Formats: sequence, structure tokens, C-alpha cells
Amino acid sequence: MSVPATTSNAVLTPIEQADLRLLAGLMIPADRHANVPGADDPLIMADMIGGVGRDFAALKRILSAFRREVDASGAAAAGTDDVATLKQRLREQDAGGLSALEAVVVRAYYRDDRVLRSIGMEPRPPFPKGYAVDEGDWTLLEPVKARGRIWRDVT
Repeated sequence: MSVPATTSNAVLTPIEQADLRLLAGLMIPADRHANVPGADDPLIMADMIGGVGRDFAALKRILSAFRREVDASGAAAAGTDDVATLKQRLREQDAGGLSALEAVVVRAYYRDDRVLRSIGMEPRPPFPKGYAVDEGDWTLLEPVKARGRIWRDVT
């Protein structure tokens, strides 16, 4: 099932977008040696902002908390080290919100063709060609199998 990227009230303000760009760049900075953009790249940011989907409420919540912290401490003007410290404080305050932020950033980053090429993947949808997956160790599922049935039949 596809979740709509945005709804009529699912809009990030310009300040929230700027904060998202700052945090995304801290999470995944550009690497000139590997020739890959950072997560704050304009193309990646456009995809990120347009594809928040189900994480929208949590993202708004964590960006709001981040803005309150920045306004209270003035960290944005002081430099990225202070902002990284704020990010850690946000993790302690709202781990779920920060997890949503991380998910939004990572999803958009790894949809970018330049990033996919840099990790040796062809930039294409997974279907119809599919991707080769190495055979794993099926014995790792034994504890799950040993639990027995954990679902109920639909009546």
C-alpha cells in the first residue's frame, strides 16, 4: 500500500526545511573523495521533503523540538559541533522522533542515483529484474520457528 507523500496540511515551513537540511547534512555529509553528495544536496532534499509520508507527524515534532533547542542555546550560529550535541539531546528526549528523522533522511539519500552508483548498484527499480541475494544462514530462524504459532486465523 502506498502512503501519499503529502496532504493538504502536510507542509514543512521554510524554517523546518532549513533545519532538516542542516540535520541531514550532519547525518550524511558529502564525500568529495568518493564523489557522493551529502544528504543536504538540493536534489536529495527535494525528494526528502516530497516523500516524508507516514513519518510527517514525528518529523514535525522532532524539528520543532530541535528549533526550540537551537533558539534557546544559539547553537546554530556557534557551529555544527553544537548542533550535533543538540541532536544527541533530542535522541534522549524523543528517540522515536529522531528515528523518524533518520529514516526520512536515509530513504531519500539511498534513492539518489549518484549514491546508488557509488555503492555499485544500478540505479533502477528492484522489479522486474530483481536483485541477487546471497544465500543466508537459515538456522538463524530456528528461535522464531521454536516460538510456535503467534497469529490467529481470520474468521
